[in-house]
Amino acid sequence: MKEETQQMSKSLNFVIFNLVVPNQDVSDKLIVHTLIFINHVPRTEDHYSFWLRYYTGIFNIEHYFDLRITHQKDLSTTCNFIYRRINIRLRKVIDPESDRADVRGFHVSKSGRKGMLVEWTDDGSATLHLSCWQKISKAAKNEIPEIKLSDKEQELVKEAKKTAEFHDSEAHFQSEAVRIAEMLKNANYCIGFTGAGISTAAGIGDFRGIHGKWTNNDKTKDYGSKSASSGPGKQNQRGYRLPTYTHEAICKLLDMGIMKYLISQNTDGIHRLSGIPAQKISELHGNGFEEKCEKCETRRMRNTNTKSAAQKQKVPPRKCERCKINHRTGNMCQNPGCGGYMMNTIINFGDYLEGPVLRSAEDNAEKADLVLCLGTTLRVTPASDLVAMGKKPNRLIICNRQTTPYDDYCTETDKEGKLLGSRMYGDCDRLMKLVMRIILGEDATKTWEDDRDQRVATYDLSRM
Repeated sequence: MKEETQQMSKSLNFVIFNLVVPNQDVSDKLIVHTLIFINHVPRTEDHYSFWLRYYTGIFNIEHYFDLRITHQKDLSTTCNFIYRRINIRLRKVIDPESDRADVRGFHVSKSGRKGMLVEWTDDGSATLHLSCWQKISKAAKNEIPEIKLSDKEQELVKEAKKTAEFHDSEAHFQSEAVRIAEMLKNANYCIGFTGAGISTAAGIGDFRGIHGKWTNNDKTKDYGSKSASSGPGKQNQRGYRLPTYTHEAICKLLDMGIMKYLISQNTDGIHRLSGIPAQKISELHGNGFEEKCEKCETRRMRNTNTKSAAQKQKVPPRKCERCKINHRTGNMCQNPGCGGYMMNTIINFGDYLEGPVLRSAEDNAEKADLVLCLGTTLRVTPASDLVAMGKKPNRLIICNRQTTPYDDYCTETDKEGKLLGSRMYGDCDRLMKLVMRIILGEDATKTWEDDRDQRVATYDLSRM
């Protein structure tokens, strides 16, 4: 059998890799390789078992499946059966540079997952090639009769679709980064719009991601505590969160004048820590490190989060009529003759956005001829309404992991058929590293990146 294997491998390698699928990726070639080998051996159960064990070993695949039911059927049926099972279930190793989907359903016991096509984890998570996820999604709606999912797996897929996260291929990132850099350089009035997704790289959880706060709340409520997941955490050794590459890139673009203004939904204070001055940013939902006087409205930045100060407050609490939360931080206004109580600037559910902050955001949004949206699903109003308030036609660049209500804006074209915007799925840091290299050039980018240690020293002083 070993000699037969070597002879067949030698004679078929040229055909497989140069004629059969010359333009497909390696994993597709291996699938075809498997199919041809299996169907060139005598069609007996023993031979099928041997070849399947042989190839699953080569491909580093944990499972091989039983063909006793199908090995006596016609060749095309067998090939289709094998292809489906290998393509959907057994292609586990995903190239980090290929496009993929990260999804999360809910907890199903290990015995309950037996026989499912997708390799779900205990908390209902899975990572698949994008094409495989698209097939599985259609199969869950019975749109692909050849792929049969159990009722429980159909339920898993439907739940996972609600928060699915996507990552474009490296090739797509490389090509779009060139377009995006040109769009940024050529814009007359570009503004930025950011959400929680740019701070996940700093170790701060988001809200609507597959491991986000609201997602976890929903999973626990609907499916029990075993469906909860904290996701991949990031250890915090400083006592505060450092600006990410994206935070620093935005600050750099503002310094260069390429970006004119920033609107953010984040309350983590990292944008201001990165060096963005107050006059160039609207923090729509407040800043956890900024407080203001109830009486004279004087604002000041603190080196610690205002929530930690509130726990030690020595002033009488005052429950907000709208959000029912006490905003007082425990500090008194330092302005002579004022004596007002300081309050945090966080906008909770039920609170109104601050008038001056919102008006500044609207003024700049109306001037915009390009909006760079990073790390946001654009689902929180009235904040999300701002991205389509600018010059017409709207030109949006959106980079995050999930779909948004504004995705169609990115694929609109001008009279010449050229795309007005860009839609990227994936991590913001990944995109901004490519964009900054194009805008700054390799040498200047390296110098700027090497200065990170100096910037971190400045951040440390601001948070001491």
